[in-house]
Amino acid sequence: MPRPICSLLVLFTATIPAVSEAKPLRVFILAGQSNMEGHAKVETFDYIGDDPSTAPLLKQMRGADGKPTVCEGVWISYLTGSRAENGEGHGKLTAGYGSRRNPKEDGGKIGPEFTFGLTMDAAFDEPVLIIKTAWGGKSLHTDFRSPSAGPYVFNETQLANFQKQGKDIAAVSITKENETGCYYRLMLEHVRHVLSDIKRVCPAYDEQQGFEISGFVWLQGWNDLVDSGVYPNRHKPGGYDAYSTVMAHLIRDVRRDLNAPRMPFVIGVLGVGGAKPNEQTIEFRKAMDAPASLPEFKGNVLAVETAPFWSEELAAIANKHDKVRQMSTYLNSKHKDHANADGKMTDQQKREYVKDFEAKLISPEEAATWKRGASNAGYHYLGCAKTFALMGCAFADATLTMLKDQGRR
Repeated sequence: MPRPICSLLVLFTATIPAVSEAKPLRVFILAGQSNMEGHAKVETFDYIGDDPSTAPLLKQMRGADGKPTVCEGVWISYLTGSRAENGEGHGKLTAGYGSRRNPKEDGGKIGPEFTFGLTMDAAFDEPVLIIKTAWGGKSLHTDFRSPSAGPYVFNETQLANFQKQGKDIAAVSITKENETGCYYRLMLEHVRHVLSDIKRVCPAYDEQQGFEISGFVWLQGWNDLVDSGVYPNRHKPGGYDAYSTVMAHLIRDVRRDLNAPRMPFVIGVLGVGGAKPNEQTIEFRKAMDAPASLPEFKGNVLAVETAPFWSEELAAIANKHDKVRQMSTYLNSKHKDHANADGKMTDQQKREYVKDFEAKLISPEEAATWKRGASNAGYHYLGCAKTFALMGCAFADATLTMLKDQGRR
């Protein structure tokens, strides 16, 4: 069961010394694709309070005025946007640093960064800086592919398909070469940019004390999960082994390129689908988890399962909404098993039929729960703030555990 609050929050708060001493700025890097961006609207915060086990967490996320908490000791720089229009938002950490249409403006959403930062704010008396780089729809096999993984090589199935489609394989290969590692490089460029002038983002930074890169959190996976071209045997055991290999290269490379060989690294294992995923998702989760078991990463890489934070309650309602959409599709054509078998229903009749079908399938209580807790699609964890808040806590806990084991906390 998900922990009701960040399990280390109270523990570390209790150990903060009464008289603070100057220490290096703590820097944490959060990277990935759309779920690291975060698609949970602030309007779904109330749903967190409906569960007695997570109600205390909601109190941490809100101030006495009912507005999202502003962290006094945590600052954030967030790079996102299209490749051509990347932009940065920065300031004291609060809600609104989730997915953004305009990178420089509050998007009204959260990702894992909010409660991750709340936990770190309680854990450290020194200032904390989060550098977040996230873009929707990006793969590890190409977009975030790091240097030591080498160039992406098309498999035989892909090459055969290119030939059938009449594509110029040389031209396709050049395009792939140009795309490979683009977002890995953008991520590094931004981290270095922020670290070159930290006071621009974090006014509390003391140059004499310096900074320490204290952790890296990775939350990505959807684009690799669904790519049958790159992973032609994805339904079979070992079908995603290539992901594990490239993930291990990413960990090594980012540590080397940031000169942070001991940097704790957290892998957020894709939890979409919750406790009952399909076979394909099971295999992918195994592949995401695998690098943490390598001997070289023992104690410095942890894989955090996010499936326990998936809302089964909201998912059940989402399945009903899917049935309503399917019914609407059926009624747009003749279908022997549905009301429009002869294809003669008018648009008005279709709308009325679907409305009635939905009312019978989804109760008023379920509709209210959905509105209260969900704000996006399943591949975005239903846009549920409770889910993202618990993930952020879990990522912070794992990072703090590794720092403690390394004697750095």
